[in-house]
Amino acid sequence: MARNRKLYAALTRRGPHRVLRGQLAFAGIPGIVYTPASGFGLPGLAFGHDWLTDAAHYADTCEHLASWGIVAGAPDTQRGLAPSVLTLAADLGTTLDVISGVRLGQGDISVDPQKLGLAGHGFGGAAAVFAAAAAGTRVKAAAAVFPSVTKPSAEKSAATLQVPGLVLATPDDQRSLRTDALEVAASWDSAVLRIVEKANAADVAERRRVLGLLGLQGLDFPGSSSRTQKTVRALLTGFLLFHLNGDDTYRQFAEPDAVLPHTAVPDPEAAPVTHEDRIVALFR
Repeated sequence: MARNRKLYAALTRRGPHRVLRGQLAFAGIPGIVYTPASGFGLPGLAFGHDWLTDAAHYADTCEHLASWGIVAGAPDTQRGLAPSVLTLAADLGTTLDVISGVRLGQGDISVDPQKLGLAGHGFGGAAAVFAAAAAGTRVKAAAAVFPSVTKPSAEKSAATLQVPGLVLATPDDQRSLRTDALEVAASWDSAVLRIVEKANAADVAERRRVLGLLGLQGLDFPGSSSRTQKTVRALLTGFLLFHLNGDDTYRQFAEPDAVLPHTAVPDPEAAPVTHEDRIVALFR
């Protein structure tokens, strides 16, 4: 446990790489991309945004991943009131095509097409599941952070996945009508489920940069939590470094029974929550 705490603490902070920022628009898709300043054969990730949330609200998360050596691209599409989760999933696949198909930076950065992953938050978490199903063996790992309930359901798509997965849930997911992290994890045979303590489903999107325009860099809007963001980034980074980069140092971040800080596992003895229970919880 002490070693896990030390690794976790390190992963909550920026990694050793200097980071460059670019735009996916050069390849015809709106969005952002963060890369280590140099390197060939790097792991690459496409990250999906939540409903009504643009890619810029995940800039710090993508920058964090890049600082640990992972090229991270986030498409800025499907941001309307009625977005298509399947279209965002397709855009995540296109993002993987872009970052793995061209040299980045000044030509001194490349992504290994054998080291690709998918991830997303909320609506984008569900899209990452659909994208992983479409990609098949092309991706080595996928992660769904507090995935949202969507139509069609990501739960059904998760049941077809064989790729290693990470599903992060909040403590109240069992009684939430918004998220279905527990159902997605239960359907996804090769997924690791972790419950992030004291987290809310909206916590991951970053608000600090917006407030920075008002000179309030030290604060967050309601629904954005730097504590949750640090936990999610550490869990996601360790999981990806193991599965995409083959770094055995972080194996525990991919083990379902590993004890990691600020996380819990579901109670196997807990009674299942019905749909009626979820509706009643709305009025409490």
